[in-house]
Amino acid sequence: MRGSYVAYAFVLGLVIAPPTMAQNLDDMSAAELLPIAEEEGTVTVYSFTSRIARVEDAFEQAYPNVDLQGYDISSTEQIARLQAEATAGVANADVVYISDTPVVLTELLAEGIIEPYVPPRVQDLVLEQYRAPLLAQRLSTKVLMYNEEANPDGSPITNLWQLTTPEWNGRVVMVDPLQRGDYLDLMTEIVLQSDAMSEAYEAEFGAPIDLGDASSAGERFIMDLFDNDVILVRSTDDVNAAVGQLGQDNPPVGFTSYSDRRDNEEEGWALQVANEATPAPGIIFPAVVALASGAENPAAARLVIDFLMGDDSETGGPGFAPFYVPGDYATRTDITPHPDAVPLDDFTAWRIDPNATASIRADVADLILVLQ
Repeated sequence: MRGSYVAYAFVLGLVIAPPTMAQNLDDMSAAELLPIAEEEGTVTVYSFTSRIARVEDAFEQAYPNVDLQGYDISSTEQIARLQAEATAGVANADVVYISDTPVVLTELLAEGIIEPYVPPRVQDLVLEQYRAPLLAQRLSTKVLMYNEEANPDGSPITNLWQLTTPEWNGRVVMVDPLQRGDYLDLMTEIVLQSDAMSEAYEAEFGAPIDLGDASSAGERFIMDLFDNDVILVRSTDDVNAAVGQLGQDNPPVGFTSYSDRRDNEEEGWALQVANEATPAPGIIFPAVVALASGAENPAAARLVIDFLMGDDSETGGPGFAPFYVPGDYATRTDITPHPDAVPLDDFTAWRIDPNATASIRADVADLILVLQ
């Protein structure tokens, strides 16, 4: 259905062409996609965030004749599942909403398992760097967070190297980087930023870093962090509960998503980002949306992506509402930044380069495997 086609009807021996040619789905507006999507009737979305449940409700209110089936699947699991499905010659997903772009770009996109799509109405509202090679719906994070109830004067960590000192032995929490790609990307970025890590070491300890058996300051940090009994957990929620739970006298700190601060009131947390940490609190990276190649419901898939990009209101409306929170940053230039978030220009997290990350990611994974 993606390309133009010509149909013919034979009536009384005459060939009669249809009055109009079919339009390429990529060029259609949401209004033009809708009747085709309603004929398809359903659309399946693989999503790396549980917020897809809220998107599902809002989408079906807007388009009641299209059943959105959203599946909350981590990026790491999505990649494995999509590759397995492609090998089997099936396409169970229509839309892929995913992070971990170093793998997504070099494997899923490069291997033709997913395809790019940019809704025409947002083409001029998203910077080129966030439109290609895949459309970024927002920027997400993996950053150092602390308990602001127990630390009302600000972060107890002002330099990442403090996490390797005896004071923080067994008091740093993160998801196992070998289980979740975003956390491996974080560790990889620390290695890529070895010059900054070396400067931060000297600023903290007053002497040049001794690499020992490490090949860089970033590797030395990871080795020292693991030697300092970093606590590895299974999920981001586990990090959030350990760090953010109210009523703690001496809580740990941890690497998690800045946007999870949105759940402070509901969950009884006091999460806050350590934006002042030198040389950076962590990473900021794109959350991308794409079409699954061979999608069974291509019109509905495009309609979902259009919806996820938000409407024309200042905050993006129902489609973007689950992501209009402190710690998520819209890629659309016309959506007003959330007033309770650190402004993006003041946010000190490193912006990852997916290609640079991909080039050494496996080596960093091998290092962590040995350390575990």
